[in-house]
Amino acid sequence: MTGRPTLKDHEEPSESTAAALAAIGARMREARLGRDMTLQALADACGLSPSMLSLVERGRASPSIGSLIVIANALGVPMSELVVDQPADDEKLVVRPSEQKLVETAAHVIRRIIREDRTRGVSIALNEYAPHTGATEKPITHNGFEYGFVLDGKLTVEVDGTTHVLERGDLISYNSRRPHRIWNHGKQQVRTLWINLERD
Repeated sequence: MTGRPTLKDHEEPSESTAAALAAIGARMREARLGRDMTLQALADACGLSPSMLSLVERGRASPSIGSLIVIANALGVPMSELVVDQPADDEKLVVRPSEQKLVETAAHVIRRIIREDRTRGVSIALNEYAPHTGATEKPITHNGFEYGFVLDGKLTVEVDGTTHVLERGDLISYNSRRPHRIWNHGKQQVRTLWINLERD
């Protein structure tokens, strides 16, 4: 016994079980990306391998209660947030400001998640970067595609080692598998509208 959290061996899941696992995986991925954590960073924090965490996020593996607890702790969310059922996205036509989740990343970027449409794999957020703060210290990669639109201020986005300085009204888009880093080097707050797609 190593004391490390494990994932349950499971038989081919029923349709309802598969849907539940997919929902847990989607919420876990949402929380991880909301904190700008890579799978490796999450693995280091909770003691599971990146490959196993990837299986959970894709709904291909069933995490034990112990694993869910350590994963939730590493993400800084209550375990219930990963497992409690929520209304289907199509049932909610309007999302009020009071219903929009506020998340502060490890680098102190404030994310207001306007809409998380798991069915279509779309996440829309308003991000606020205080002076001299950014998403991550080092470039990261993950699955998907993203669009960033600057509402206020000047933002620096590095993609594949090339620096792009964006000002109000500018849009940038790129495949998220390309190493990227987002930073506010200025003295004023930067506000952006960011759209992440799960698929490339």
